[in-house]
Amino acid sequence: MLNVGLIGYGYWGPNLFRNFNANSGFRVTAVADRCPAVREKLAKAHPGLIIVAEAGELITMAGIDALAVATPVATHYPIASKALDAGKHVMMEKPLCTTAEEARDLITRAERAGRVLMVDHTFLFTGAVQTIQDLHRKGDLGDVCYFDSVRVNLGLFQPDVNVLWDLAPHDLSILNTLVDEDPLHVEAAGYCHVNPGLPDMVYLTLHYPDNKVAHLNLSWMSPVKIRRVAIGGTRKMLIWDDLNPEEKIKIYNSGIEFQPETSRNTILPDYRIGDITSPRVPKYEALNGVVEHFRRVITGEVTSIMDGRKGLRVVSILERAQASLDAHLKRVSEAGGGIR
Repeated sequence: MLNVGLIGYGYWGPNLFRNFNANSGFRVTAVADRCPAVREKLAKAHPGLIIVAEAGELITMAGIDALAVATPVATHYPIASKALDAGKHVMMEKPLCTTAEEARDLITRAERAGRVLMVDHTFLFTGAVQTIQDLHRKGDLGDVCYFDSVRVNLGLFQPDVNVLWDLAPHDLSILNTLVDEDPLHVEAAGYCHVNPGLPDMVYLTLHYPDNKVAHLNLSWMSPVKIRRVAIGGTRKMLIWDDLNPEEKIKIYNSGIEFQPETSRNTILPDYRIGDITSPRVPKYEALNGVVEHFRRVITGEVTSIMDGRKGLRVVSILERAQASLDAHLKRVSEAGGGIR
């Protein structure tokens, strides 16, 4: 059994705590959190649990094999670098860190220490995403042409990151399993309505080779919560509505075909409208799959699908998007739009 320490017991920490304890291959032996009220509550609920205030105490603590980190993104690199150097396996909350340079350094440290570095991209273990990946692997969709996502809600406004860094990692981790290439060009536009300098609405467009394109609509300013992704392939298209409990995925046997140039004088598309099917999507807690995957990667049973290099690709795209977003905000400000 692997002893795991949990650093951070805020929004996501309790979910990690529950799922690690539910896995027979792990035992949560210690938790670090700076909030006295959190530590007091944990002590009452779990008398045998080691509870400390500082992450450093868990990093150096003997007997802990792995650390799960659920702290603000600015703390990820200093915690993970020290933990890897101390010989601990590390699973980070998304995103991996704040810069591509930090991510590359963490990858080097993990390889040097012979330890696992993994990012908690939970959506990769949902039944819906695994169904989409299976369709893609079997070639049912054909070549992916576009990925269009709407991920909006009212709040939660984060004090330390903007909506790009908060919400985009979900879609980017999914997108990277369908389009295994770096984008040729990244452009982003956004607006700050609540916190100056922290955009709460972002429109992100990624341009890939072979005319592949991805567009992400990210917002904390929507009156309704929407989690919808459209994926267009050369053979079939699909809609994934994550808030639809009955038909999360609909597959459309639809597309556009063109007549050969020898048999046409003008560009006249032939629209193919076929059946619409909704496959059965398995229902289970995705985080349970993440924890089990972490265990199997540590024990050498599988290769990680969300290791440090996968985390690096997400951070690299976020970094490029942030540069484009900063340039857009500057142009808007200079044009008189202002940044609140």
